[in-house]
Parts: sequence; C-alpha cells; structure tokens
Amino acid sequence: MVEQARKLSGDNPKITVKQGGAEDLSFLADNAVDCVVAGQAAHWFDYAKVWPALARVVKRGGTLAFWGYKDHIIIGRPETTPIFDKFIYGETEPLPGVESMMRFWEQPGRNILRDSLQEVVPPETEWEHVVRIAWDPNRVTGDISDAPEEATWLRQRLKLGELEGYLRTFSAFSGWRSAHPDMKSRADGGEGDIVDLMFDEVVAAVPEWKAAGDRWAEIEVEAIWGTVLLMAKRR
Repeated sequence: MVEQARKLSGDNPKITVKQGGAEDLSFLADNAVDCVVAGQAAHWFDYAKVWPALARVVKRGGTLAFWGYKDHIIIGRPETTPIFDKFIYGETEPLPGVESMMRFWEQPGRNILRDSLQEVVPPETEWEHVVRIAWDPNRVTGDISDAPEEATWLRQRLKLGELEGYLRTFSAFSGWRSAHPDMKSRADGGEGDIVDLMFDEVVAAVPEWKAAGDRWAEIEVEAIWGTVLLMAKRR
C-alpha cells in the first residue's frame, strides 16, 4: 500500500508517505496539519493516545474527518438480508455443522464501526462544530427512501459473483477459513466453504436468480452500505 501510494504520487515534493500508527505522530511538528483524515480505520485507534497526538499536530481551525462503511444490503431484495446476517453475524450455526463468521471479527473494533463510531467523541476542549452523519439501510424492508444524499456515497451496481468475491475479502472470512481448512471453496475443488453455502441460499431466495442456474454470478444487482462520517473543527 505504501509503495503504491509512492508510485501514484510520483516526484511531487508536496506529498510524503509515512507508515505508522495514528497514536504516534512524532514525525510531525506542532500545528503542522490542516486536515486529518481516517478512512475505514478510526474504529481501531487508541484514543487515549490519539486525541493528545491530534491536538498537538492539528492547527487551530484545522479539520478532522473520519469515515467508514458498515454492512450492505441488496436494494430491492430484502429477502436476502437475513441470509447474509446469519452467515456473517449469526450467534448460532447458519447450517448444521457450519460455524458462522461471527467469532472471527476483531473486537471491539467491528462493533464500534457498526455502531457508527458512537464511542469516538472528539474532546470538547479541543474540538468544536462536531458533525456525525450516520445512516443504515432498513435491513427488514430494504427501504432506503430515508437516506440523506450525503450518506449514500457507497452505492454500487455489481454482479452477484463480484459481491461474492467482496465477501471473501472480509477479515472474518480469512479467520473462518483458517479455522476450517477442511471446508474448501468449490473454486478450489472443495464441496463449498461458508461463502459458497451462503450464496446457495441467497440465489435460492430469488426465483429469477435460481432459474438462471450456473449463470447466477453474472446477474447484476445494486448494493448499498451503511455509512458514517464524523467531522470536527480544531478550536
């Protein structure tokens, strides 16, 4: 990631890439930063260290912007949401003998994100004009009519096969796969891993998708994710 950033920035003297944790900003001078941004990362910070570090480096009038995205739904297909939920977050086995991904999510970070970073509160002594824009789609009806425009920045048309591939990028899936090496994906010659089994049910839940047979992965859908944006201004 660091090397890719350096390649993209080229020889631009105004861009410097550093690798490190948000808790240690010792490479920055006092009052050196106009804007600090964290994308899909703020739920992992140790704020006992981060807030003092940011107070030192962000200049008066500077801006903080933390953003993240949570769980998806397929728009117009509310019948699929409970299937995703039971395989990804189920407290019990989604199928006999199959463990869900639930225990493989790193905590408390995942829950902090799913709770729209409510635990992340900029100290009033250092930050003002705090704005939190948080939204989740209705996971029962699939209704998104109440979504404010500024919250629907992660909405995408994609194929079901691409959505399946996205779920395989979950850290929880990686942990699940390591814990269940005997359950290999069909693509790897096995009888099916948790994502294969999940999509068996997802496809079966929609008659048109089921009727497509082996071509289900090419079906286009529209997905949308719950989002959160936290902003504040340095006093």
